[in-house]
Amino acid sequence: MRYLAAIALLLILPLDVRGQENDAAPRDETITKTGATAGQFLKLGVGARPIALGGAFVAQANDLSAMYWNPAGLALLSGASVQLAHTRYLADVNYNFAAFGVSLGNLGTLAASLIFLDSGDMLVRTIAQPEGTGERFKVQNYAIQASYGRALTDRFAIGGSVKFVQERIWHSAASSIALDVGTLFTTPYERLRLGASFSNFGPKMQMSGRDIVFSTDPTPGQSGVVEIVNSEYLMDRHPLPLLFRIGLSWDALRTADHTFALSTDAAHPNDNYEYLNFGAEYDFRNLIALRAGYRKLFEADSEQGLTMGGGLNLRLDSALRIRVDYAWADFGRLEQTHWFTVDLGF
Repeated sequence: MRYLAAIALLLILPLDVRGQENDAAPRDETITKTGATAGQFLKLGVGARPIALGGAFVAQANDLSAMYWNPAGLALLSGASVQLAHTRYLADVNYNFAAFGVSLGNLGTLAASLIFLDSGDMLVRTIAQPEGTGERFKVQNYAIQASYGRALTDRFAIGGSVKFVQERIWHSAASSIALDVGTLFTTPYERLRLGASFSNFGPKMQMSGRDIVFSTDPTPGQSGVVEIVNSEYLMDRHPLPLLFRIGLSWDALRTADHTFALSTDAAHPNDNYEYLNFGAEYDFRNLIALRAGYRKLFEADSEQGLTMGGGLNLRLDSALRIRVDYAWADFGRLEQTHWFTVDLGF
């Protein structure tokens, strides 16, 4: 009961903090800092299975996508794994994830990954030439990550990641180093797991490059002084999207042929309201899985919501396994996205 009381307190605390903030000011006057952080692609999520579960994966994390959701989950891996994920995100943006991890036995698990977002070519438009100047540009963002997870006991695991993050728009870029940490705990009631993670802790990002450089005449209409001065726009420094998550996962049904798990996450971002994610997964003989979830409950003005998906897990031989997962996510007025993941274990 002490464990359950502590878990309930941790889940309620972020909502209580929000309630205190709202007591001081009406909700429509509360400052959420929406759009005030850099590296927004770090908030999209990875892996079709976690997306199908509505992003409620902090306490479920047990494959290579744990590098994103909770690096402590890497401790549950055995052997070596490769995971490749792709989605055609909103506005035809390509979003990809590739990861490799290997278990070192009692020494833990090491993994490395790449998250890459590419907008594709877009027309350069100006006020004078709204139909395009004839030039093209693109947005390319990526995060290179190294992670480590280890089980300290048969019930408790920890993990951490370090990653290099860069955002590039045409000829300008901003970069930073960020850290993630996570824990995973199996309660004395073994069907109940508790997870927590803290993501994207690092210095602020600031754009620089030749796109912000320009030439100007500081004294127009006057002669005998410097006519042209090379200058650059003063770019703001923006923090990374810090995110604290705490979650529960419960195996409501566990038999030789059937498993049914429920999970929920409470999230506290530094650039929006707190929100909840929910997910449910049914697995038949570790062969076929069906999933559904709901994302960003209680987040103001969110277009995200229902998610669904499934997976097929095949054992090709005694040493090789392949799992294929699919997820569908609703974005309201922004339509839907489709997520695909292939996971190889050997």
